[in-house]
Amino acid sequence: MATIGFIGLGNMGGPMAINLVKAGHKVCGLDLSPDAKARLKEAGGMPVDSVAEAVASADVVVTMLPAGAHVRKVYTGEDGILAHARPGTLLIDSSTIDVESARVVAAAAENAGMPMVDAPVSGGVAGAAGGTLTFMVGGPEAAYEAAHPYLDVMGKTIVHAGDAGTGQAAKICNNMLLGISMIGVSEAFVLAERLGLDAQKLYDISSTASGQCWSLTSYCPVPGPLPTSPANRDYQPGFAAAMMLKDLKLAQEAANASGASTPLGAEAAALYNMFCNSGEGGTDFSGIVRFLRGKTEG
Repeated sequence: MATIGFIGLGNMGGPMAINLVKAGHKVCGLDLSPDAKARLKEAGGMPVDSVAEAVASADVVVTMLPAGAHVRKVYTGEDGILAHARPGTLLIDSSTIDVESARVVAAAAENAGMPMVDAPVSGGVAGAAGGTLTFMVGGPEAAYEAAHPYLDVMGKTIVHAGDAGTGQAAKICNNMLLGISMIGVSEAFVLAERLGLDAQKLYDISSTASGQCWSLTSYCPVPGPLPTSPANRDYQPGFAAAMMLKDLKLAQEAANASGASTPLGAEAAALYNMFCNSGEGGTDFSGIVRFLRGKTEG
C-alpha cells in the first residue's frame, strides 16, 4: 500500500480520495474547506494543513484543482509540490485544465525527477463516488503504467491518450462533443413539445434510431423517460453547467490556438454562457433544455 498526498478534496476529489482510502492506501489530504477535510478524516484518511505535509512522505501525489493557474501554482510555486516532494514521486493531475499548462507542469516535474501524468476524468460526481470514472491519461508510457493501479481504484476505464497534455486534449474534445450533443437532444425535445409529440414517444423512437447518443439514453434532459437522469431531480447537478462552460471555453481556446474550425463548439459555448449568466451556473448542464424552452416560448 502507498502513501498518497491528495490535494483538492471537492465534489470530485473528495470521493476519489476516499476510494483510495478504502483500497487500503494512506491518504494525506489537503483542501481549503474544513468540511472536506473532515469528510476525509471520517472515512479514515489523514487531513493535513499544507502542501508540504501532504507530499513530504508521499509515494504518489494526486491533484484535483479548478484551473490551470491553480495547477501551476500548486506544482511549481515556491512552496509547491515540486519543492517538497521526493525525487521519484509519481504525480497525477486529474484537474481539467488547458493543454499548455499541463505540458509546462509536466516539463517542470520531469526536470525535478518526478514522473507525471495528466489524467482528467469523465463520469461526474456519481462516477467519482462509485469508482467508475473514465481517465484520459497523457504522459510517458512508464508514468502511465505506474499510475494505472491507482487510477484503477478510482475509475473503470483508463485510456493512455499519448504524451503529456493529450489527456487534457481528450477531455476538452470529449466535453465539447458532449455539450453540443446535449443542446441537440434538448432542441429535439423542445421541438417535439411544440409539435405535440410526447417526450416518452420521442425517447422510445430516437433511443433506438439514428438519433441515439449518450446525452439521450444515459442523461435524458427531460423528466420521465430515464428515471436516473438529473431531469427527475429538478436538475440537481451531477455535472454543473458552469463546469461545462469552463470546458467549452478551454476547447475554444485550444481551437483558436491550433487553427481548428469548431463552429458548433463556439455556439455551444455561447449558449452555455447565456445559461450560466441567467443564474443557472449551479444547475446540471442538462438543464439547458429549460433555457431553450424559455427562448422558444419567448
